[in-house]
Amino acid sequence: QVLLVESGGGLVQPGGSLRLSCAASGRTFSSSVMGWFRQVPGTARDFVAAINGFGGIDYADSVKGRFTISRDNAKNTVYLQMNSLKPEDTAVYYCAASTRWPISTARGYYDYWGQGTQVTVSS
Repeated sequence: QVLLVESGGGLVQPGGSLRLSCAASGRTFSSSVMGWFRQVPGTARDFVAAINGFGGIDYADSVKGRFTISRDNAKNTVYLQMNSLKPEDTAVYYCAASTRWPISTARGYYDYWGQGTQVTVSS
């Protein structure tokens, strides 16, 4: 059974930083794509960032220059460093993993999902 477990969410003031982690178990994703999506209640789950095992990375325009995705294959873990956070970054953040390696921003491309972690940016 494949499990993705996110951690690191919380409440932060505008301009602050958070680091999300997603640990995978049950399968190795060393070359496959792992990524992050986010969702505000009542809206679609949107792509944030993705990384594969060959150095490929992609970001949503709204987070470029502020968020950094990285991975540690030895730990089967992907990270999302979020800096200069804005109130509009408030959402539930979901980790996702695919069995394929090309980068994709499409929700349907990803085969496994975590349970989500809440990020709230507010003063």
